[in-house]
Amino acid sequence: MTQPTDFPNLQVFDHPLIQHKLTWMRDRTTSFRAFRALLTQIAGLMVYEVTRSFETVPVEVDTPMTMTTGRRLASSITVVPVLRAGLGMADGVLEVMPEARVGHLGMARDENTLKPKAYLNKLPRNLEAGPVVLVDPMLATGGSASAAIGMLRDAGAVDLRMICLVAAPEGVQKLLEADPEVRIYAASLDERLNDQAYILPGLGDAGDRLYGTG
Repeated sequence: MTQPTDFPNLQVFDHPLIQHKLTWMRDRTTSFRAFRALLTQIAGLMVYEVTRSFETVPVEVDTPMTMTTGRRLASSITVVPVLRAGLGMADGVLEVMPEARVGHLGMARDENTLKPKAYLNKLPRNLEAGPVVLVDPMLATGGSASAAIGMLRDAGAVDLRMICLVAAPEGVQKLLEADPEVRIYAASLDERLNDQAYILPGLGDAGDRLYGTG
C-alpha cells in the first residue's frame, strides 16, 4: 500500500490481485455481471487493510479442547454505502464483516443549486460507538463524498473512513479540505477529471456498469 505525498490521509492499494481485478473493471468490454463480481471482490480485499487498526478486546473462549483467550472487536462497526453504486462495495465488505451495521445515504444533484442533496438518510443510532466506513466506488469531484461525510459527522461519527475504487486528485483534495481527519482508501489515484467531471482514465459510470443501465 502506498501513501501519496500530496495527500497524507490517502492510502492507495498496490496489491497485485486488486490491480489485476481493477484492470478488468476498467475494460469497456467487461459485462455488468463480471463488473459486479469484481467490485465485490475488490471491496472484500480492501477491507482487510482498512480494518487493521480496529481495536479488539480479550475474551475467554471454551474450545472443544480447553479454555483459551481470544480477541473480538471492541465496538460496533457501521458500513454506509452511498446509493446506488456503493451497494456493490458494501456487499463485498459485509461478506468479510457480516456483523457490521448498515446505513444508507442516497445523494442526488439539486438542479437549482447544482450541489449534492440527500434523498435518503437512514443511519443506525450511536454512530460514535465505533468505526464508520463510507463506501462509494468513485471519488470524482468530492461533492457527494463531502456531503455524505458531513451527514455522518452530524450523526455522531468520530472514527470515519472512506473506501473507494478510483479517486481523482480533485476529489481527494476537496474531501480533505472539508474534513481533514477522514481517512481515504482507494485502489487507484487516477490522473484527473475531464470537462464532464468523469475520472480519467477511470472506468465510466460505476452505477450504470454495475447494474447494466448504461
